[in-house]
This record gives sequence, C-alpha cells and structure tokens, in this order.
Amino acid sequence: MKLIDFDGLFDEKLTQYMEENKNKYTEKQWEDVIPKLYKKFGDTYVAKIKCTPKEYYGKMTDEQLAETLSAHLREDVPVPEFLCAEIELRGEAETLLPLLKSDDTQTVSYAINLLGDDTRAFDAYFAILTENRLDEDIRSDVTDIFRLHADEVKGLVYDTYQQGIAQEYMLEILSRVKVKEERIYETLLQAFLTADETQSPVRAGYLAAYGDERALPHLFKRIEDKSIGFVEFQELKYAIEALGGEYDDPRDFTNDKDYIAIEAAASKAASDEVKS
Repeated sequence: MKLIDFDGLFDEKLTQYMEENKNKYTEKQWEDVIPKLYKKFGDTYVAKIKCTPKEYYGKMTDEQLAETLSAHLREDVPVPEFLCAEIELRGEAETLLPLLKSDDTQTVSYAINLLGDDTRAFDAYFAILTENRLDEDIRSDVTDIFRLHADEVKGLVYDTYQQGIAQEYMLEILSRVKVKEERIYETLLQAFLTADETQSPVRAGYLAAYGDERALPHLFKRIEDKSIGFVEFQELKYAIEALGGEYDDPRDFTNDKDYIAIEAAASKAASDEVKS
C-alpha cells in the first residue's frame, strides 16, 4: 500500500473551498465547518487512489494498517484520522503490539493512545517501564494506565520493586492499590523513611494516595524537622491533611530558594494579569 498524505490532500481542497466561500462563514463558524468537511472528505472519491480515504484503509489487512501507521510516523507524514479510526474499529490489539517494541517515541506514543488500557498490551507496557529504553513521558503515560489498574498488576509490581527495578514507577502504581495489603503499606512507608530530600516530597505523596492513616506519625516527625525546605514542607503538609491530620505550626521560608522562586513567579503572574 502506498503512503498517502490525506491531510495534505484535504488541506488543498479546504483552501479552495474557503476561497470560494470566504464570505459565507465567520471565523467562529469555520471552526465548526472544517471538522465536518474533513469527515465528509473521508467518504469522498479520490481519483489518485480510485476509492475514498475510508475505503483505502478499509481494504488493508491488520498488519498493513499497523505498518502504514509506523511508516507515517517514520517518514513524518501526518497521520490521517481515517487510519486511526480504522485501526480502532478493528479492535485488533495484536496488530499494534509490535509497535510498542519500537525505539521511536512517537510510534510508541501513538500505539499507546490507540491501545489504551487493553489488558493484552500490559506485558509490553510493563517492558517499557522496566527496560528504560524510552523517555520519561512515555513511561509516565504507561504508569498512568497502570495506576488505574493497580489492583490487577500489584503482584508483579511489588515483585519488580523488590528486585530494585524502576522503583519510583513501581511505588507510584502501588500507591493506587485499593485493596490494602500490609506488605504494600510497609513498602511505601519504608520508601518514605529512607528517602533523601529530593525523593521525600514525592514519596510522602504516595503515602497520601494510599490512604493509610498509620503513616501520620512518620509524616509529623519528618515535617517537624526544621532543616527541610519549602517544597518538601508543602508536600508533607498536604499528605498529612490528606490522611486526616492537621499541621499549622508557623515556619519561615523567606530564605529558601524554592520559596523565593515561587513567590517571584506568583508576583510576576499577578503583575502581568494587572497589565492585561
């Protein structure tokens, strides 16, 4: 199958249509008209391919659809919505799973968006987390999916954490487990207790997300340390409040670099708002 830039073809037709109807619609109306024209274009006969864009992809096998998507991304040709719609219509995860093994971030990202939380993709998703071959944005997208299915994958996640692999991602997923287990609480707690100053704010958040109020004494002990910075203090305070506690002791952060930066940004935003 030949790679076709349907979006480019549509843009050509759209430019012509807009020129012929430039006084027919307001700018706001065009925002509603263009998506309708694009949808209509999917059912429009294109002489170059002797069928409509929808029919062009409808004739492909599942494997050809996946390879075409990969080729669009590899060659930097815009991915038509008609191609994505056909892939979604088939619902054949197996055709997209090979794309998750790619080292190309954009290819993997597209595959994840199309596969979503299809459980057939979970093994490949887990490989993305543990192999450390893709950037943090992709791994965060996968983590977001597993957070919604934490109870289903908690056993594998727990074992992986114990092996010292991708531990921050594993902790984040474990923090979303709803059916409580002592081993998970202890894992989250020990991760917090052994955290350095850069890890502590995030790991306090994991305890807050897990929702076991037994963590409160440990959070209180940490927040009472006068050497902690503004960011860590704020995250600890949030975690304490999320677990039903309260901490109102005053603290002076006027010399804290993060506090100064945040205040400066807030002051600038307020100034810009007044000017506008």
